Amino acid sequence: MGILINLIGVLLIAFIIWWFWLYKKQSEATVEGSSLDIIVDSGVYKPSVIHAKAGEEITLRFIRKDSNPCSEKVLFNDLDISADLPFETPYEMTFTPDKKGEFEFTCQMAMYRGKLIVE
Repeated sequence: MGILINLIGVLLIAFIIWWFWLYKKQSEATVEGSSLDIIVDSGVYKPSVIHAKAGEEITLRFIRKDSNPCSEKVLFNDLDISADLPFETPYEMTFTPDKKGEFEFTCQMAMYRGKLIVE
């Protein structure tokens, strides 16, 4: 009986690691015009992969629907940009990505993950 309980515990731990750190369903979008809505909910950014053009001003409108404290902040560390996201109130972040590349954006604990691809 003890072996069965230990096996269930190990499987549960493996599932938690996979769910929170390894598996993230990714959705992609391109900034059309100058703005794009990003929903922050259930541990993910939707869309989680964003395409933009270098040198063009963009506005990312974050709509936080998750009350989890981890979703309170978004960080673009490589671009030195961060913002506090209010709950259920859209927050607009406007900036001009001036260099090409892939830039990760996360919550402060890096559990919510997204990527800005500047072409």
